[in-house]
Amino acid sequence: MIPDKILYETAVTAHGGREGKARSVEGSFSVNLSVPKGLGGPGGEGTNPEQLFAAGYAACFLGAVKLVARNRKVALPDDTSITAKVGIGPVPVGYALAVELVASLPGIDRAVAEEIVAGAHERCPYSNATRGNVDVKLTVA
Repeated sequence: MIPDKILYETAVTAHGGREGKARSVEGSFSVNLSVPKGLGGPGGEGTNPEQLFAAGYAACFLGAVKLVARNRKVALPDDTSITAKVGIGPVPVGYALAVELVASLPGIDRAVAEEIVAGAHERCPYSNATRGNVDVKLTVA
């Protein structure tokens, strides 16, 4: 699915792969990267692509949850949150990701929360980008 019009675009350049650095062209985003121990690396204080993907997906999905709730005239509590659990593992050729999105909508009826989360999954750009390519499990906490 290709957008009809690009509303925002950015670029981040990585140097050194999983053991390097990544920086946005605007300079407002800069991180050190390190290979996690689970993938045979030393770990360390740097972040990794899976953490960056999880942060982006969680933030974007929460935006979609807020949109769906607003359209349904459901007031979400301030402590509404999304936790994106991102795993990586081998497949026959290379590696693949698996994602679980855990939605916390305190005080919202479970059936309503599940409908909001399902609607958000239909609208979120990350969900649209991964649909059919990444196993995404939705959980309402």
